[in-house]
This record gives sequence, structure tokens and C-alpha cells, in this order.
Amino acid sequence: MTILNSPIGRGRLLSYAFMGVLIGVLIMGGVGNLITPPAPDPLITEFPSSLQRFVSYNQLKTFVEETVSDSSYYYPSWGWGTMRSPKGAQVLESAADAAVAAPGDYSTTNIQVEGVDEADLVKTDGLYIYIVSDYAVHIVRAYPPEEAELVSTITFDQMVQNIYVDDDKLIAMTMDDPWVYSTWSIPDEIWVETTKVHIYDISDRTAPALDRSINADGYTVNSRMIGDYVYLVTQRSDITYNEDEVWLPRFTDDGATTVVEADMIYYTNVTEPWYSFTNILAINVQDPDEQIGYESFLLGPSSTLYASRENIYLTSPSWDWMSESTNVYKITIDGRSIEFTADGTVPGRVLNQFSMDERDGYFRIAVTSGHVSRNGAVTSNDVYVLNASLGIVGSVTGLAPGEDIYSVRFMGDRCYMVTFKKVDPLFTIDIADPENPKVLGKLKIPGYSDYLHPYDENTLIGIGKESVEAEEGDFAWYQGVKISLFDVSDVENPRELAKIEIGDRGTDSPALDDHKAVLFSRERNLLVIPITVAEVDEDDYSGTPPDSAHGEYVYQGAYVFHVSREDGIEVTGRVTHIDDPETFLKSGYYFDSDLFVERSLYIEDNLYTISQGMVKVNALADLTEIASVPLP
Repeated sequence: MTILNSPIGRGRLLSYAFMGVLIGVLIMGGVGNLITPPAPDPLITEFPSSLQRFVSYNQLKTFVEETVSDSSYYYPSWGWGTMRSPKGAQVLESAADAAVAAPGDYSTTNIQVEGVDEADLVKTDGLYIYIVSDYAVHIVRAYPPEEAELVSTITFDQMVQNIYVDDDKLIAMTMDDPWVYSTWSIPDEIWVETTKVHIYDISDRTAPALDRSINADGYTVNSRMIGDYVYLVTQRSDITYNEDEVWLPRFTDDGATTVVEADMIYYTNVTEPWYSFTNILAINVQDPDEQIGYESFLLGPSSTLYASRENIYLTSPSWDWMSESTNVYKITIDGRSIEFTADGTVPGRVLNQFSMDERDGYFRIAVTSGHVSRNGAVTSNDVYVLNASLGIVGSVTGLAPGEDIYSVRFMGDRCYMVTFKKVDPLFTIDIADPENPKVLGKLKIPGYSDYLHPYDENTLIGIGKESVEAEEGDFAWYQGVKISLFDVSDVENPRELAKIEIGDRGTDSPALDDHKAVLFSRERNLLVIPITVAEVDEDDYSGTPPDSAHGEYVYQGAYVFHVSREDGIEVTGRVTHIDDPETFLKSGYYFDSDLFVERSLYIEDNLYTISQGMVKVNALADLTEIASVPLP
């Protein structure tokens, strides 16, 4: 543009251009040999980043003073119950161990990405089961089942959030009460949430020994384990003390404190509704002498995390009075190495980790904009494809207006998405061409799926709720838990092969919002999920009960299903830890018990169901009870 508006003139410019082309032709040997510059690679095209590092503490302090207000402080809804400040761990020993070869066939935690483990309440190595129970972790000898017993218990003064197991190491995560001053010597004006990572040597399962203790600033956002490294993401919402001093992020490793200096902290120049310090730590759980890798960021509230073997993607919601968007931050990981590599933004909000996926260098994300209401408010559901620099290169938008996303599953070059308001459209979306994703088909049926699980490459299992359209308005009444089997081999015409409904309105399952409560084996055609069953007593009504009728709780336990394309879905049995039916009469609209079955797993031909108060073993063939182990 500058040249065209200069005194050179358009005619002279064209002459110069022609001479340049002619010289090029002569050099290259003719018109046929002219070389056209290659088009930019959409996968690696750089986009400007909103993140940069502070150059000094004074710059950080000024940024906080000018940008971060008191109203920006964010305190999450604590989901870990009542907590106390740490007082150390006590190990209780029990029965002696026996040298038994580990079985070759046992289930592991239901995870999203192969090779990327997720922390959970229950883990197994095929010989032992490790169970979180409030302020303790129990180690139960599980195999052979006839010899099942509690061998040791590790107790804590904070409620245990979750655990990992890596060979002979057990990693337990707890958190200090944010309203109790930290163990660090800090000013009284600031409260510091502290995540604690306890690494135990469990080579002798009867006598676990504390190997390493790490305190990290902030509450736990999420974590992953890849190989021998745990990647821990924490977030701290209190930033300043003494009115204007900035409390820098820090962590301790066996008592040695590392303070993250200001010039090592990234910050975003995108306006956020509130700011928090987000920290990522890389911890080698097998080598206590290896230093912790870390990065710190001053960002909006980190909420949902997706991780591949090479990258962690953090999302942070952002909104104003007109719109909402999601900021995505890409952090590349390799052992203890952590490196911020890109960031980007998409309109809308993500539902959960399954709304995101990485494949062949591209990042795919499904989002919803707007909010569903009975007054006709409009929503939009969209899928975006981003390149390695997190620039948008493709999208399909405007799906199911007026509905919300309830579940998403990316499988190879396809995306399956369920939206819902009154009925359940299951969308099949082709993303083989990242720049031109397109909807191939959809299926509308009553109800919805909260979770989609691959049965095979052409079949999906959906776990959610049945529903009935309400006569009195533009909405639907949720009913019992529904499990569906979807055939997506013909992507333009997906169909429901089979479905089964458990219970009436009020029936619920942890599997609806926690995929780790799902046990599935394709080889065994086995599906197990915990379900709390509610049933409507028709005698309570003069006629047919209304669709809005809420049932009374009558059962809680693990439902065992046989699932196959040929036979559909069949209940083969169920296992409960509750013997007294009177327990349910006292529950009202909410049921809870130490004998609430939360997880299940199999070792060889035995099914293990786990509650806070018991481990029960049943034969998979006919669910005959083999053993039970009470937990203190």
C-alpha cells in the first residue's frame, strides 16, 4: 500500500515489476521454471501470543495495582469437605505380605488419553487395591481373592483428594484448609491454599514409608501422570498482602523452599474477570533427588484441563456483558521440562475435558455460547479446530440453537456431540480436514447422554438420563438413568442399536459426571457403573403418576451389564454393600452412606466393588460373593 501511494507512480511500478519478472525468468531458465513461494503451513503459522513475562518485581507489582482489583479475587467451591492444617502422616501396619505373582489381566482407571494417567479415588496394580477414604488411604491385598485383606492404612490430617500408583510408589494429594494459615511463615493478611503431595515407598505394602513431601502454592486444579512424572496444576486466588505487596508463588520440596521470581512469571495482556497465580509442577515420583520443574502464570481462573503425552492445555473462561469466550494456553511437557508454547481464544465455554482433543498437531475444542432458558434465550454449539499456534483454522458453528452441549467425544477424525433441551441430538462431525470440518449426520431421540464411551471405532456407549417432554412448557422432565448403544458406522445416519433405562425420576449415578466411575472392557463386553435407584410408588397416586414424580430411593450399588452390537444391553446382575433396606427410608431427597459403591474393577475373573467402608469380591461369571473386606 505504501508503494502504490508513493511518487513512483503505478505505470513505473508495473514496469519495474515486469523487469523483475523478466530477470527472474532469465535466471531460472524460462517461464516454466518460475517458482511460486509455498503457501504458509496452516499447522505452524504463528499467531501473536497474549502472554509475556514480567521483567521485574516492580513491573509485576504495578500490573497488579492497575489491573487486579479486590473484586477479582476468586474462591472456588471447595469439594473436599472439612479440612484441617497438616500435622504429618501416621502409618498403621496390618497383616504380612506374601510373594504372589501379579495377574496379567486387570482393569485400570478409565482415562481419556492412552498413556496419560489420571488421579482417582481407587487404583490397582493387580495384586493390591489402593483406596482413598476421607483422611486415609487403605492398601488392600486383592489377589488371590480368597486371601483378600486390609494390609495397611496411611492416615492424614487433611482429607485426601486422590492418588496415583507408580510401581512401588504411592502418590497421595491433600490440601490445607484455605482459611487456616499456611505452614510457611507469611503475613497474617494473606490466606494461602496449599496442595500437599505425599510420595510413599510401598515396596513393603504392610509398612509404607514417606519418601518425599512437597507443598505447592494454591488449591489443586488438576493433575496428570505420564511415565514417572506427575504434572500438578495449582491455582492461588490471593495475590497481595499488606495492601499492595505481591506474594510470589512458591513451593517446598522436603522443607527446601523455592520462590518463583517475578521475571519467571508469565502474564496475559487479555483483560480477565479476575486473576490468579496458576502453577504447573513436574515431579519425578521415582527419583526424590531430581529437582522439580515448574512454570507460573498470572491468568484468569484455570478451570478445565486436557493433556496429551506432549502438551497440557489449560482453559480460562472470559466474559463481558455481551459475550463469553475461552482462553486456551498450551504448555509443552517433556520429563521435568515445562515450556509455554502458544495461546489462543475461541468463543463460548467448554463443558469438560472431553470437549477437547489433540491429533496430528491440531487442537479440537467444542464450546457452547449463550444460555438455555425457558424464555427463549438462544445458544450456539460450535466445534473449532486450532493449529499448533492455537490459531483457528476451521470450524463448524450454529449447531442445535437453543440447546446445551451435554457430552462430547473425539475419536480419530470424528467428533460426536450430544446437545439437549427436550430431545437428544447426537451429531456426527467429520474433522479429517482440519480446515473444513462438517456435520455428516444427527440422530434425535428422547433423553441425553452425559458421557460417551467408545465401544469400537463404529459404536458408542452413551450414559445419561431418559426424558419426557413436559406438556406445560418448553422443557423436559428427566427420568431414570439411560444407557444407549449407538451405531455410527453410517456416519450420515447414526442410529440407536439398543437402550436400557434403570429406575424412575431421581435415579442417579456418579458416572454421569465422573468418567472414572465407569468400568468397561471390550474384550469381555462388560460395563459396570454405580447407580442409586429411585422408584415411584404408583400407590401414592390416584392415577398414573405424573412425569414430574420423583421416586424414593430403594437401592444403591454396582450394575453389571453385558454390552454387544449383536445382543444389545442386558443387566446381568448387581452388587450392593448395603444389607439393610431401612437405610433408604431415612434418605429423603439425598442419599449418602459409607457403603455407597463408588468404583469397580476386575482382576482376572473377579469383580471388585469399592465403597468407603468395604471392598467386596464377586465372581464375574455369576456374581457369587467370594470375599469382603471391611474398611475402618
